[in-house]
Amino acid sequence: MDINFFEKISGNIKYNEPMSAHTTFRIGGAADVFADVSSADEIRALINVCRENKYPYMIVGNGSNLLVSDNGIRGLVIHIGKNMSGVRAEGERIYAEAGALMSAAAAACLENGLTGFEPMSGIPGTIGGGVFMNAGAYGGEMSQVIETVTYLDKTGEIITEECEKLGLGYRKSKFQNGGYVILSCVLKLKSGDKNEIKAAMADYRARRNAKQPVTMPSAGSAFKRPEGYFAGKLIQDAGLRGFRIGGAQISELHSGFIVNTGGAAAVDVDALIRHTQKTVYDKFGVALEPEIRRVGDW
Repeated sequence: MDINFFEKISGNIKYNEPMSAHTTFRIGGAADVFADVSSADEIRALINVCRENKYPYMIVGNGSNLLVSDNGIRGLVIHIGKNMSGVRAEGERIYAEAGALMSAAAAACLENGLTGFEPMSGIPGTIGGGVFMNAGAYGGEMSQVIETVTYLDKTGEIITEECEKLGLGYRKSKFQNGGYVILSCVLKLKSGDKNEIKAAMADYRARRNAKQPVTMPSAGSAFKRPEGYFAGKLIQDAGLRGFRIGGAQISELHSGFIVNTGGAAAVDVDALIRHTQKTVYDKFGVALEPEIRRVGDW
């Protein structure tokens, strides 16, 4: 198909866009076409064109848990970001578009004296990504505060569903089955004391800054928590703390993180993930499942 056709649908089209600029790992080759979308109608129109022409596409947000191939991404990347990032409070609810950062939702909670979102306040992703992964931290997760999610279904219809119907579990949701596009969500919180909310957010931020490599490019926790274990402790006990392949390294601060020490390639990270999985399994018989999503042309 003539990829220039996308310009008739969206005014924010780029070609050969480096995905290293759109992932927190700062890694990834170029996407053939990149659209920074502004509305559900625009997303639907882009997807319809892709489907009609059997042209591949994928949805990305802040790229905070993505490992994009060095070869880039074939097809269209639909980026839900700053152009769909509205956040507003009404009573005890926060209405947030999918492209809003989790930190923006946290700021709205604090400003309006709403409690319940504090554990997630420092997660470096978008609301859409948070719903997609049922993101969580410090014992809290999105499923505890989501009331409804509005999304495009596989036919292009806009659906709003309650939390109980979204298949939310540990780092999973029904949206991971493919064909859906998260547009927005409503968070149901409780009225609280602003000073207590501020103190709790500051405490979580201080704990995160002290124990996680927040100053280095990463994709957050590299592995899901195995039942009965902590991934970081298993990796450290396996002797892998600080171990590196190319520019990718098991963080010396927290062994559950893989960091880009500068100039890391996706193949470095991929090799380090596999080496870590094999080493931990050989030593402890525990299979580590990556939390990082591997995407693109591998």
